[in-house]
Amino acid sequence: MDSLSELTRLFNSTDKKLFKQFLQRKNKRTDVKNLQLLDLIETDDIDGLNNLYESEKNNDAYYALRKRLQDNLLLFLSQKTFESSHSDTYDALRLVVVGRFLLENDVIKIAFKCLDKAERLAEHLEQFNLLNELLLLKLQYAHLPGAENLEALTARLLRNQADMQREAKLNMAYAFLRQELQEIHLKGKIVNLTDLMITTIRKYKISAQDLMTYKSIYQILFIANEYAAIQQNYGLIERYVNRTNQFIQSHVYKQSYLFYHMSILYFLANFHLRRKDFVRSASYLKEMMDLMLTDSRYYTLFYLRHQLLSALNLFFTNFADEAIELLKKSISNTKHTSKPEEIEDLRICLTMFLALCNNRESLKHLTLLTRTDAWYEKKMGMLWTIRKNLMEILIQAQFSNIELAMSRISSFRRRYKKYLLKTSEERVLLFLSLVEKYLLKPDIAFDLAYQKTVLNMLSKAENNDIFTLSFIAWLVARWEKKTAHKVVLPLMQNSNHTQ
Repeated sequence: MDSLSELTRLFNSTDKKLFKQFLQRKNKRTDVKNLQLLDLIETDDIDGLNNLYESEKNNDAYYALRKRLQDNLLLFLSQKTFESSHSDTYDALRLVVVGRFLLENDVIKIAFKCLDKAERLAEHLEQFNLLNELLLLKLQYAHLPGAENLEALTARLLRNQADMQREAKLNMAYAFLRQELQEIHLKGKIVNLTDLMITTIRKYKISAQDLMTYKSIYQILFIANEYAAIQQNYGLIERYVNRTNQFIQSHVYKQSYLFYHMSILYFLANFHLRRKDFVRSASYLKEMMDLMLTDSRYYTLFYLRHQLLSALNLFFTNFADEAIELLKKSISNTKHTSKPEEIEDLRICLTMFLALCNNRESLKHLTLLTRTDAWYEKKMGMLWTIRKNLMEILIQAQFSNIELAMSRISSFRRRYKKYLLKTSEERVLLFLSLVEKYLLKPDIAFDLAYQKTVLNMLSKAENNDIFTLSFIAWLVARWEKKTAHKVVLPLMQNSNHTQ
């Protein structure tokens, strides 16, 4: 997407009106074309953009205009964010800015009061970088009357710099692990999570005590959750989940850790969902919603993710209609600021629910998954994209679009066969061959040898994931003459807690 379009997409109608007023105040000349350019971008008027300047020689003027508009957008956004944010972090930052201004203008007593209050806030929030800037400012003016003792200030600065160094090491380790995850996601790199964690902790010289914070627990659980999703085996991360539970029980929850606490609850809800412990998953989701309702910012941030897990819990506990309605409502409530990835997650889930219930409406929703495979691979990961392509094949087959389904199978093999063989995922290719056999000869579904091959897939531990079971249920439904949803429910029970 064009960078200017990306920035304007962050605005609602009120913001757009305020930004235009902001530009009008800044415009010193009447021939400035920034408002005209903004209108053309909003309406996606390609011809208008091309005709903004008469001659091709004015390309430089056009790009200079774009650059100035982008700079103004960023300036407006920074002012808007700073003014509208009510978080304690921004309050502390405002106090530091005011304190610096007052010191520079010799209003010393009030300045130090501002900085003292900012320091208490920043310390409570563990904002070590802000604390560092604040303490350096206090040191700079330590010679003034009413300033703190120099020795005490120096000791606090050195202690805070040690905290900064600890946080920096944790962030470097987290960045390294995220990079490794990308290698697994996109290139099929084979990695043992426990070995990777131990190697990373040693590499960045991180102590066990360093790992006992809300932020580090959140980061570890994020990595573990992503790894389990790639491996389709949440049993691999049970030890990390157990440690998380111990941490939550032994630490007093603070409002300043709300983001990390809610994220952890989300990961725990997802873990238990994927382990088919739907009662515990729903319990964490309820706790999560109770916290979301205490802060509108986090309600907006977590709403779509919460709804997705809630719908999955409903669907796999035999409340398919309620799950479908919940997803439809959630999609209709998405805003222009909603993350595209989260919207795509809701769409694919709704399409899957409808297909498993043999509802032709799934064909319509399938057409709304319009992005390219390259976009899905980059944003959603290889596993998500492979599932999306398999689902499309099954839906086309389910509603007798046989030629289209066969065409999709050929395309799928061309794009993903090499990757699947590299990552030892031959089971996907086996599943695909069983689908292909059914398409070529539907009566094969009643052949005992064919049924045995399908049922053998259910006996393998790596196929116990809820999504994998849903795919296999589609094949079983061909001869049981039921919807795949009715088939998958008992399969869930039979495989419960076996991962």
